[in-house]
Order: sequence, then structure tokens, then C-alpha cells
Amino acid sequence: MTESAPTRPGSHRELRAANQRFFDDLWREARLIGPERFNTWPLVRDLAAGATRRLEVAPGLRPRLPIAGTHFADISGPALAALGAHGGHATRASITALPFPSRHFQLICALDIVEHVEDDDAALGELTRVATPDATFLLSIPLHPERWTTLDELVGHCRRYEPDRLLAMLDRHGLVVEQTAEHSMQPKSSRLVDFGMWFLVHRRGRAIWLYNHVVMPLALRFERRLAPTRGLVDLERADEILLVCRLAR
Repeated sequence: MTESAPTRPGSHRELRAANQRFFDDLWREARLIGPERFNTWPLVRDLAAGATRRLEVAPGLRPRLPIAGTHFADISGPALAALGAHGGHATRASITALPFPSRHFQLICALDIVEHVEDDDAALGELTRVATPDATFLLSIPLHPERWTTLDELVGHCRRYEPDRLLAMLDRHGLVVEQTAEHSMQPKSSRLVDFGMWFLVHRRGRAIWLYNHVVMPLALRFERRLAPTRGLVDLERADEILLVCRLAR
């Protein structure tokens, strides 16, 4: 069984640099959008109610946890500056080298990040290291290598996951899946994705402006209500899933 989508060429350092260039460009021209604007908010609000020590990794300017009082780790300077200005504790750091003490955070959020990292086991190892023994995790992961698109490549994904491999990796790190939901803001139309990618490559400044001022507001306006379910959703149908996991130690 194939384990991953085609990996972008280049070293880990080159991949990280490409990720940082893309998101620095994106966030430099964007405004911070509060977590209450996203369909994840009802779920997050409940999870955060009993968690005073919270961490979100690589949120950019689209954080899902409450900003004030939450620790944020990101590699993008523009994102860190905005999060700090709104009451977050912003730290420049990579998911594979988190500068936080072990067994500290009660709620950890990492959406659309593990697939960007060459060493995903190291990433999950760091997330679980800084978690309290009964911590809750909110993760989102793209599925099915055969559904790889130019968007995956451009935004710096290393892979999409076979469902069996993803579940085995979570189990290896002691993460028990409690709830899942289908979760994706990527257009269903492959032609629309290809058109958007052409714009990002050939008209980058204009494409980023359109994304921040037109595409993102429309996506938020028409975002479908999130429907978490106990256990697993239909993983064969889903392109990306949101997972609520509990650390079992």
C-alpha cells in the first residue's frame, strides 16, 4: 500500500524555507481572523473551557484556539507579531523543536501542519512530549495520496496519508481518536484548484490579494457547519479530517 504522496524535491531545510516564504507572503498582506469566525469554534469553545494551558502550532493568522492566553508556535514573523498584539504568547519555533517544558499543555491544536513536516513522527513526538498525561489534541490531516493536487505541492505538503497509516501513527504516539469530522476548505473542483495555482505561480501578488480579500471571506461565509461524530467518519470519502484525540498515558 502506498504510504505517501509524491514528496517535494529538496532537503528538509529547503522545504522549511519554501513553507516560510509562502506563508510570510500570505500573512504579510492579511488580517488576523479570530477563531470564533470558523466552523471549528463550537467544538473548540467546549474543549478550551477546562484548559488553561493551551498551545496552537503553526496557526498563521487563522488561529482556532482562543487567542488571549494561548501559546502559539510559528515560523512566520508577520503571524507571530499579530498574534502577540492580540494577547497571545507568540514564539518562533518549529513543530519538531518546541521550546516548552514536557507535560505542560492541556489542549494542543495543530491544524494542517503534520503533512508539511518531513519527519512527522518527530512532530507528533514533540506534540505529545509537551502534553499533560490526559491532554486533548485537535488535529487536521489530508487523506489519500492519489488525491494529490498542485495545491498540495505549492503550499509545501510532504504527503497525504493513507488512512491506515495515519491511524497507526496516532496509535504509536498514544493518541486515541475520540471524534472526527470531514474538514477541508479546498475547492472540490480540480479545474478551480489548477486555475488558482496558475495565478499563485504567475500572478503571485494578485493571487494572494484575492485570497485574503475575496476567497477567504467567501469561504468563511459559506463554510459548512462542522459535524463531529464519535469515532471515525467515512475515511474513504473524506479528503481531509479533523480529529479530536486524547493522550493515553
